[in-house]
Amino acid sequence: MPPVTPGTLFIISAPSGAGKTSLVRALLHEMPDLKLSISCTTRAPRTDEQPGEAYHFMDHAEFQRRLQANEFIEHAEVFGNYYGTLRSEVEQRLAQGIDVLLEIDWQGARLVRKTMPDCVGVFIFPPSRQDLERRLYSRKQDSDAAIQRRLAEAVGEMRHYDEFDYVVINDDFATALQDLLAVVRAARLSCGRQTRRHAEILAHLLA
Repeated sequence: MPPVTPGTLFIISAPSGAGKTSLVRALLHEMPDLKLSISCTTRAPRTDEQPGEAYHFMDHAEFQRRLQANEFIEHAEVFGNYYGTLRSEVEQRLAQGIDVLLEIDWQGARLVRKTMPDCVGVFIFPPSRQDLERRLYSRKQDSDAAIQRRLAEAVGEMRHYDEFDYVVINDDFATALQDLLAVVRAARLSCGRQTRRHAEILAHLLA
């Protein structure tokens, strides 16, 4: 049996309200063989969130215990809550040849890139600040003060877009989704990955 070709790690980041979660959900629907790594968080679940689906929810004490045990490949504090990605969940799937998707912020992406430089990063922008503000208010999940804080944070987050490999502007949802699909397909067709996956075919053709 030929050796398993390691999977590719994809990272998608965006400021709050840019439509990242909806795009990721649609991307996973279109590409069911792409698996989402579920992050851990200390924040309370929202009314429409189920444990183990959107996040692994835990208290601060458990998060700190796992952090001290080096169980996270990345972690960050956002709006007073901690978020982290379990190392075992990512590494095991990649070793099995499964492509893994991380939906994390730029801080986490920077940490992951240090240990996994071959990862593929995508940053999603809203079409304008006005549209971003409208989207945040339309969710009706935060107070006015919290929304203004998120908007201020968004500007700082967007300044790190050049740390990623690709940029997608989420103006039209269908177009943005096609852009994400194109990124995944292009990564899967990279020379290095195709060389590993089709080593026997290439060896025969080049003999």
